[in-house]
Amino acid sequence: MENTESNNYSVTLKEYGKNIQRLAIHISEIEDREKRTQSAYTLVELVKQLNPQMRAENDQKIWDDLHIMSGFKLEVDGPYPKPEEDLLFRKPKIVGYPKGEIRFKHYGRNIEKLIEKAIEIKDDEEQETAIIYIGQLMRSFHSTWNRDNFDDRIILDDIKTLSKGKLHIDLEKVKEMGLFETNTRRDFKLPSEPESSSSNNRRKYGNNDRRRNGGHSKKRR
Repeated sequence: MENTESNNYSVTLKEYGKNIQRLAIHISEIEDREKRTQSAYTLVELVKQLNPQMRAENDQKIWDDLHIMSGFKLEVDGPYPKPEEDLLFRKPKIVGYPKGEIRFKHYGRNIEKLIEKAIEIKDDEEQETAIIYIGQLMRSFHSTWNRDNFDDRIILDDIKTLSKGKLHIDLEKVKEMGLFETNTRRDFKLPSEPESSSSNNRRKYGNNDRRRNGGHSKKRR
């Protein structure tokens, strides 16, 4: 390998540097195939040692890069097939974008997808839980655009519109229990449930504590 020849090319993959590319080209010019293959394996391990961040990389990427750096002239019995030469010049595939107009742009398409999934739920309780979750999201999105004149009825009307009338939850229940508020717990209790005895116990024991402390709760200095 002559230095004059090695300086006549530009670095193809800058993350490896000119020396690694020079070795890849040199290995591709070795006449003995077995020796050429062994040298390629050694170079792959050398690349991993010089670039610790590449140890987590797929070995196939390093082998493909060796072929690229050698100008696709590296003929070895490697663990992976040789990549196609038009790999570097191949145009990327066009990313497909969802078609169709979004009914309410301030909610986004993902809300529409969530509503479609909620319609498919057969269990009534699970479907209601899904509606509450969707309503919380829609309320947070809606408040970003319009913080004034907000009403849960707007969210329910939009859910009804987007679901084509297939999703429904009682408006009064939503308002009384604050179901569309983001801090609402999912394991809510019904408003008709009697007040728990814990608050009564607190009052009772609180009075006893005051009696034990001499009728007042001032701390001793």
